[in-house]
Amino acid sequence: MMRLRALVFVFAALFAGIAAPARAAERAVVLDVDGAIGPAIADYIVRELHRASPDSVGVVVLRMNTPGGLDTSMRQIISAILASPVPVVTYVAPSGARAASAGTYIAYASAIAAMAPGTNIGAATPIQIGGPMLPGGSADQKKSDKSGGAEDTETRKIINDAIAYIRSLAAINGRNADWAADAVRSAVSLPATEALSLHVVDVVADNVPDLLHKIDGRTVTVAGKPERIASAGLEVVTVTPDWRTELLALVTNPNVAFILLLIGVYGLILEFFNPGAVAPGLIGSICLVVALYALALLPVNYAGVALVLIGVGLMIAEAHIGAFGAIGVGGIVAFVIGALMMFPSGMPGFALSNGVIVGAAIASAALFLLVLAVLLRSRKRPVVTGGEALIGAAGEAVWWQGNEGRVSIKGELWRARAKAPLQVGTRIKVVDRDGLVLVVDSA
Repeated sequence: MMRLRALVFVFAALFAGIAAPARAAERAVVLDVDGAIGPAIADYIVRELHRASPDSVGVVVLRMNTPGGLDTSMRQIISAILASPVPVVTYVAPSGARAASAGTYIAYASAIAAMAPGTNIGAATPIQIGGPMLPGGSADQKKSDKSGGAEDTETRKIINDAIAYIRSLAAINGRNADWAADAVRSAVSLPATEALSLHVVDVVADNVPDLLHKIDGRTVTVAGKPERIASAGLEVVTVTPDWRTELLALVTNPNVAFILLLIGVYGLILEFFNPGAVAPGLIGSICLVVALYALALLPVNYAGVALVLIGVGLMIAEAHIGAFGAIGVGGIVAFVIGALMMFPSGMPGFALSNGVIVGAAIASAALFLLVLAVLLRSRKRPVVTGGEALIGAAGEAVWWQGNEGRVSIKGELWRARAKAPLQVGTRIKVVDRDGLVLVVDSA
């Protein structure tokens, strides 16, 4: 009986295996990386790599054209590539594209590195922006940084760390580690054909179908294990960034973040000076929180942020103190200098536009001049409140006895006295004030 049961179990297992064969991967997912590598691109790639399952996705292709990007975003992408159970191919395309700086590191981390004809790769030297160095920018900018005296101990430590990092990536996938070190140390670049001959990349392909054909059957390292790529016949599916990625890209745009910061600051200031207005405070709070979130993700020089806020504060102080422009001009100067310092000028895709700086400075100055003009005009107006406003006011005697009585002025009762007795109902005019007693005369 036991043997019969075992035999039945074996046949059942075999039947189940025949009835439900293993599902082969059906798709090649293409992710487009076009532009600077920042928080939005990193979020897009990491999420799509997490979604890719070996059961349905045979390979993920990063079709890349980038001038570089942020170190933190680059490392997030590389960590996701190295942990992905699906082979990741970095494909520098179309013709005319480049994988500069951060793009070079990502290509070296990928199971397959490929390029289209007429593309280039390299220039991976980090850029110093008054703080941590970032992978990005042109070779000319990097050379100018070095010639400017940046080759100190801290810079050498960062360069050596970047070299060690890209060498470790080269070792994982068996690529040219010496050239990678030169790309970091000397910012060298290579066109596609030379990159292939020096074993910097594995394939030169005209398009994605050609790429899938050429890498089919290759054995690569995927999640630390050797795996054979089966890319022939896969359906090519391009996954575009969703609304979340587009929103994050918008918010982390330095120009947008800078404008949101100003709207937030000015909104809270208007709410502070006009309590109960609600709208300025609500809009300002939302914009300020979003701006601070964006600034936390971007390479920001906080001395520049401080100067921008000091400039705004000086312009507001000018409007209230009335120093006839001296403080306000200083505020405008501090604002412009802070805006220029706020974001790294050598980082492609993460520099503040000069047009935005000029426009924001002009708008802030115009607001300051408007407030100052209103303040000066208000100083020239006659006093309409307080005790001084009662002089010359007209009213009516409501009770009188001798030279003293009570009068009604602007709906209020006041004690009053006059040189001569007045009749009740007589129209009067205030000529002077003695404490809480008004000196009146008949109108």
